[in-house]
Amino acid sequence: MKKVSRWILIYILCFGAAAAFGQSEKEMAEEYFKNGDCAKALTYYTTYLKSSFEKGSLKNYTSCIIKNKSWGEAESFYKKQIKNDAANASWYYLYWGVMLETQGKAQEASKKNEQAVASSGARIELKRELADEFRAINQPEWAKNILLQARESAKRTDLFHLELASVYRDLNDPEKMIDELLSYGMRYQNTEVVQNMLQDFTKDEKEQALLEKVLYDKIQKFPNEGFYNELLIWYQIQKKDFNKAFIQERSLDKRFKHNGSRLYNLGMLALQNLDYSNAGTIFDYLVKEYPKGQLYPVARRMAIFAREEQVKNTYPVKKSEVEKLLGQYQQLVDELGTNVRTVEALRNMATLNAFYMDDFKKAIAILETAIEAGKQEKNFVDKCKLDLGDIYLLQGEPWEATLVYSQVEKSQKDDLLGYEAKLRNAKLHYYKGEFVLAKAVLDILKKATSREIANDANELSLLIMDNTGLDSTEAAMKAYSAAELLLFQNKKYEAIDTLKQLYKKYENHSLADEIIWLTAKTYIKLDSNQQAMDNLKLLVSKFGHDIYGDDAMFAMAKLYQEKLNDKDQAMKLYQELMEKYPGSIFVADSRKRFRILRGDVIN
Repeated sequence: MKKVSRWILIYILCFGAAAAFGQSEKEMAEEYFKNGDCAKALTYYTTYLKSSFEKGSLKNYTSCIIKNKSWGEAESFYKKQIKNDAANASWYYLYWGVMLETQGKAQEASKKNEQAVASSGARIELKRELADEFRAINQPEWAKNILLQARESAKRTDLFHLELASVYRDLNDPEKMIDELLSYGMRYQNTEVVQNMLQDFTKDEKEQALLEKVLYDKIQKFPNEGFYNELLIWYQIQKKDFNKAFIQERSLDKRFKHNGSRLYNLGMLALQNLDYSNAGTIFDYLVKEYPKGQLYPVARRMAIFAREEQVKNTYPVKKSEVEKLLGQYQQLVDELGTNVRTVEALRNMATLNAFYMDDFKKAIAILETAIEAGKQEKNFVDKCKLDLGDIYLLQGEPWEATLVYSQVEKSQKDDLLGYEAKLRNAKLHYYKGEFVLAKAVLDILKKATSREIANDANELSLLIMDNTGLDSTEAAMKAYSAAELLLFQNKKYEAIDTLKQLYKKYENHSLADEIIWLTAKTYIKLDSNQQAMDNLKLLVSKFGHDIYGDDAMFAMAKLYQEKLNDKDQAMKLYQELMEKYPGSIFVADSRKRFRILRGDVIN
């Protein structure tokens, strides 16, 4: 018994020593490889690979062979290893082919690739790994061949959908790429994976058009299969084509009896993307189709709200249109009563009366009614208080405004509404010329969890920092902030006069570009398009290299396109913007608008 145990111990010690030796050889090889000493690395890789196979080591070995051009040595090594290590022959053939390809021996390299594929036998997982490596060494045709062969030998058409989709992408074969992805999605009903891959793979406009065509064809061929509709809706949302998405979503809503819930989400998404027209159409449909449904009250209000946003963003804002909106909101309140279902409608009525009808008394009275009806909801009450603060500021009562804002700050200390209240207080300090106080608050808000609030705070903080401390009185900055207050109070003509005087006085001040930009934006809101254009041209000519260069050029192009009906000039400016400001956020929109003006078919 003792004799047997002794032999076992000797075997374990010898085997462990061999393993440790092999590991040491590998570590030495990798160290020399990292340091670029391929001559020494080859010695250790050769020794290590004779006793243990590891793909990474073989790859590094081949790299060193190519670097040192040790072709004869490598050929002898590959031959011996294929004979002695048949289980890993595919890898030796593959890297032998890599070496031959480097030598310019394409035909011989192809032969080795064939042998690599053949020696993989029926091992499906090995074929997958070989395909990955063929892709890595820029041999996608061979990756395709081995994956298709694996399918055929296994008699399973469900294998390697995603892998082949990637290979077809490499081979610039979008039709087969899309087919593999859709086959995978249909088989496993995994839309998320398919969406993610399509997002990465269909960046070319031709590929996107092909995807849309294929999906429409699939829907016609398989009308009861919701997967293709789902994918088409997703694609149309990516393209921000909410009209087409609505048509598809409406079809799904009827077929699968979603009771309007998904259509409501689509309407909200259209609103978030500022597509007020299609948002209104979607909510109108919900109101008509589900008059007794749970979504009816909110859909009814959102339909009016979508039209409200359209009215507010069409310059100049017409009081007659605002009156129509107020009438529609009032009809909603009359129909549903003053309760929690209509309090948001009352809020909208209050702000419309305050900002567009200058009826502050009525606005405050409506807000008080809304607060009473929604008093059980703390967040709603605090939102109304923020509106109330804005109305006080409109009336020229900043102290009353800051009092109400501060109440919300205290009530919602670490929540989003609290940050919003703090931002409004910071703006109030700014309007009053209290720049140190404003900046102190803004610097806190720059770390806010809401990106929108943090961005607004950062923008205003930079404006203050860049334009104060230049003179002891900070007169220019105080005059500019006072003009911004006039604009907040809808006193646009007074603001224009102030800004004109400011530019005359401070033409060489760091604020000059801000003054011109604000003047141009105000003229656009007044529908005074030629005056706006004059200011935008001045901004581009004098400060085109600065922060507002691309903003101004995009605004000019839009004016030519939408207001002045000068198609050629608009196209010229969109083209110039894309060339001059390639990193601009307006490039994508400029490209789309340019193509529409040129007469391209936009899918």
